Amino acid sequence: MYGTLSKRDLALEFQSQIPILRPSIHARRANITVKFQDLYGFTVEGNVDDVNVLNEIREKVREQGRVWWALEASKGANWYLEPRISSISEGIALKSSLKLSALANAITLKRLIRKGIPPVLRPKVWFSLSGAAKKKSTVPDSYYNDLTKAVEGKVTPATKQIDQDLPRTFPGHPWLDTPEGHATLRRVLVGYSFRDSDVGYCQGLNYVAALLLLVMKTEEDAFWMLSVLLENVLVNDCYTTNLSGCHVEQRVFKDLLAKKCPRIAAHLEELEFDVSLVCTEWFLCLFSKSLPSETTLRVWDVLFFEGAKVLFHVALAIFKMKEEELLLTHQVGDVINIIQRTTHHLFDPDELLTVAFDKIGSMTTTTISKQRKKQEPAVMAELDQRLRRLNSLKMDDKMTLM
Repeated sequence: MYGTLSKRDLALEFQSQIPILRPSIHARRANITVKFQDLYGFTVEGNVDDVNVLNEIREKVREQGRVWWALEASKGANWYLEPRISSISEGIALKSSLKLSALANAITLKRLIRKGIPPVLRPKVWFSLSGAAKKKSTVPDSYYNDLTKAVEGKVTPATKQIDQDLPRTFPGHPWLDTPEGHATLRRVLVGYSFRDSDVGYCQGLNYVAALLLLVMKTEEDAFWMLSVLLENVLVNDCYTTNLSGCHVEQRVFKDLLAKKCPRIAAHLEELEFDVSLVCTEWFLCLFSKSLPSETTLRVWDVLFFEGAKVLFHVALAIFKMKEEELLLTHQVGDVINIIQRTTHHLFDPDELLTVAFDKIGSMTTTTISKQRKKQEPAVMAELDQRLRRLNSLKMDDKMTLM
């Protein structure tokens, strides 16, 4: 895609992707709900204030685009592939082995990515920085085509579930909800289910893969992005049959909420509110079902560069942004309504990410890894107990039938 376009063509394509939304004068006067399509074809409902926020964000995206183009012009097209760091302490440790220019590039890149990757550059930058390009380079060029041909027509529990989920994946989308969109998404999901039989297929991956297809443009690149996401970026066992990794993440998040937002955590404890009621979907779908697509992709920009800790930052930020309102709730249903209303109308990714990284504070990957190891035994014991109880019920049923 990028080899055939000049920088000028790319810049023009980039500008054309970001329209200004103009609600009718009647909508502006009445401040009623309006419908419009976002950059990725999703129909969005919001009021005129939401439209104004989106227009402001899109102007910022244009400004970011100009910064990226200037860097490409001065440092070269792949300047961001220089050795990178994820923290200042790591930067100090590496300072002796890295050129100062590379260190400066790494710091600049982290700051730029948090401000957002321009949509037209997103496929190329993601593919390089996430490790997907490197992963793809370790196998023959024909790997994906050979895989899809080899599994064509095969039926497994995974393929049956995938076929059920295809029409449920972003229904109404102008491309995803078409025979071509379903077929493309199916090839990616079925292909990966055979690549990693331990994961196979888990509900939630359909939304993740669908959004990857919209960004990456080609299904093969989307397949490799899904692969690097599940094999390198996210925690192990997040999508396995018993979802043990996801259960661990929920427990870690609950601990982090108590540490970072103690007032909210204490209030939710009084209400007997289980954070997994809202967070399970966030961690399985990586916010793709909860946040507007353009906000989700800004989260993913940082996720593919800084790792899975970003999911905790963002989840905590959503609670933090509505702290005062949440503290006034008296019922579990009120909490869910506030959180869902907040996520569905979070059109300003800058606001979300500012809270996530500036107000929540630092959380290192090492710290989160220690928290996971601490929670794993309890999760595995709970899952084992659940399995034994299920087997016991099955035995009772068999005895009753006899």
